[in-house]
Amino acid sequence: MDDRGGGSFVAVRRISQGLDRGNTCHTTSAEVVAGSAAWLGRGLSCVCAQRRESDARPSFDLTPAQEECLQRLQSRIDVSYDSSIPEHQEALRALWNASFPEEELRDLISEQWKEMGWQGKDPSTDFRGGGFISLENLLFFARNYQKSFQDLLRKQEGDRALWEYPFAVAGVNITFMLIQMLDLEAVKPRTMTGAIFLKFLSENESAFDLLYCIAFKLMDHQWLTMRASYMDFNTVMKSTRRQLERELLLEDVARVEDLPSYSLLGR
Repeated sequence: MDDRGGGSFVAVRRISQGLDRGNTCHTTSAEVVAGSAAWLGRGLSCVCAQRRESDARPSFDLTPAQEECLQRLQSRIDVSYDSSIPEHQEALRALWNASFPEEELRDLISEQWKEMGWQGKDPSTDFRGGGFISLENLLFFARNYQKSFQDLLRKQEGDRALWEYPFAVAGVNITFMLIQMLDLEAVKPRTMTGAIFLKFLSENESAFDLLYCIAFKLMDHQWLTMRASYMDFNTVMKSTRRQLERELLLEDVARVEDLPSYSLLGR
């Protein structure tokens, strides 16, 4: 992935070898934790293993339909957030309206955004690492799982830490983590986890968005279970990633909705 014009995410990775369980729609997994540059500067360091160039990874052939499915998702990933594009502006306004329906947004650049967990008054600076798809993921979550979205946004569940993770920036981190975990910029899936996800994606074009919602809710669940605080964010992200990888490999998981952590979501 490129740096989205601002280098707001920093990550290195070691992608581990795996075997395919099916021949469908997409990608891989790696030991990676990502964070925005500002978070890194405050101690949310990137705790990542270095990739060894000697690591060998298999790849799996795709059907034409699977290739098309993967390419559509990759096209979404390649779109950078551009504040000059009306569609992007409207999506950002829609996110605010879904998040705070009782409060009118005064302007797209506003101190109000800090209420949602953006680092400044202009969210576009935080989208550089995740691209437009990270905004689409947040909007999908807000529209389809309103209860879980609001619970996370307002930190309504559990015994919360004194220093909490900022909701919106955490969401961008999760998008980036999933792209890396599933190796979604590869031409073909190169691990069993990636190949399994590609199967899900070929059967449900919203599979990535849905997995995002599950990952966000699971991350918060891990946060509470670990009694984490601000400086523990990368540890929680690594734990979340490992749990998702384990669940994707379960024999009785035939679609994203079969993941055990899907039960954490509430509409």
